Amino acid sequence: MSLSVLLLALHNLFSFLIRLAALAVLPVRHSPPTAMAWLLIVFFWPLPGAALYLLMGSTRLPRARKIRHEKAMRLLRRIQDKPRRVDPTPFPPVLPDHAERFARLGQKLGKWPVVAGNRMEFIHSAAGLFEKLAEDIDGAEHHVDLLYYIFAADRVTRPLLESLKRAAARKVECRLLLDALGSKAFLKKHAHSLQDAGVQVVEALPLGRLFRRNRVTARYDLRNHRKLAVIDGRVGYMGSHNAIDPTYGGKAKGIAWHDLTLRLEGPIVSQLEGVFLEDWFVETEELPPGRRNGIFDSPKGDFLLQAVPSGPAYATENFQRLVLAALFEARERVIITTPYLIPDDGLLQAMEVAVLNGARVDLIVPEKVDQRLVGNAAEAYTPRLLEIGVNLFRYQPGILHAKTMTVDGRLAFFGSSNFDIRSFSLNFELNLILYRRSETSSLLEIQEAYLAHSRPLGMEEWNRLPLWEKGFMGMAKLLSPIL
Repeated sequence: MSLSVLLLALHNLFSFLIRLAALAVLPVRHSPPTAMAWLLIVFFWPLPGAALYLLMGSTRLPRARKIRHEKAMRLLRRIQDKPRRVDPTPFPPVLPDHAERFARLGQKLGKWPVVAGNRMEFIHSAAGLFEKLAEDIDGAEHHVDLLYYIFAADRVTRPLLESLKRAAARKVECRLLLDALGSKAFLKKHAHSLQDAGVQVVEALPLGRLFRRNRVTARYDLRNHRKLAVIDGRVGYMGSHNAIDPTYGGKAKGIAWHDLTLRLEGPIVSQLEGVFLEDWFVETEELPPGRRNGIFDSPKGDFLLQAVPSGPAYATENFQRLVLAALFEARERVIITTPYLIPDDGLLQAMEVAVLNGARVDLIVPEKVDQRLVGNAAEAYTPRLLEIGVNLFRYQPGILHAKTMTVDGRLAFFGSSNFDIRSFSLNFELNLILYRRSETSSLLEIQEAYLAHSRPLGMEEWNRLPLWEKGFMGMAKLLSPIL
């Protein structure tokens, strides 16, 4: 037997065994759509598919990392139970009738209660955001905590970088937690300059050797997608802005990302700080010593807010469950903005129920996207969304990256989570729930402005697409559970 024949026989044998193992393992470990997506890959490309599955197939955190999350949550609960430096805002706050049950659900799923006494301000411009953040950092006296998925050194973030160096020079404790994949270039080329200035820079979900389970995530694309900042426990920022020029260095040929961030004051800032401290502890196994005596919270306004962190450290897709619960309650109007909509059956059914209950459901997505495969997978859901009665709109001026949802003008979600399988199941995200018309009205105005710059998409346009393009979208849709 020649060597080439032997190698071919071994290849065929291994391919057969891999396919057989996939049939035995994947349907047991994953939901039917996810299992089908992986089986499709493995059956067409057995060896590369198996390697890809070993790298990215498991959605579970390594045991050592889960233990750290649990320990961090216990420590933070102890901090919450200690006396505050000021009188805490009374809980439960006075909630509208429609919100009481939902607030309890939010606390069960996200661990944080509704808090009153908050002030909030929406910021659209990336340049304006980082100038304001730099101004707040220049006023910091004790600590600055930043957590970002993407962090870059460019003309827009320069004020932020310089303010961090100035704060560190004043002996303010500065901590910068960056996702190891999203901020890979910054960590490699620029982090040292901040570290030399006294800023602590730490990787979130560090990349490493595949089988060092205590160091790396079970899959490389399981990332920390949060964007938040906390200054002295008194001012917080959270939303969809990454710390980068909104053109992403010309990534999309000059098209800009359009984002939205909230500047916050009041007790809600302590919840943002708690989210940061949990992530910081998981990566460093340390809590900053000054935080052990209770997180600062002081009433600053009259808004009711609730933080909902989500991700693989939680037992269920907690944010998705809140979205579904809100859709089931909708009776008048729902507006959703998201750069990527790859819904599972549950989200599609909830949207359909909202329509059947008489609500108008408007979905705003960008005309152009930066990820072709993900964009094609999302496009493939167009006919289904139109059939169930969802009104689809394409945002024209740029890539709409704001993630928002309002329900009947009296309940809203806002934060870092896209309305797709990845954000619901795989990424660490942070969202806020807004509970009254006084909170949601400003967000609703922003959504209406997005609608004014969008065009409607109907079934006629879908029907005009060439067959080959629909075929490519269909293939991408088959992979949507793992994108």
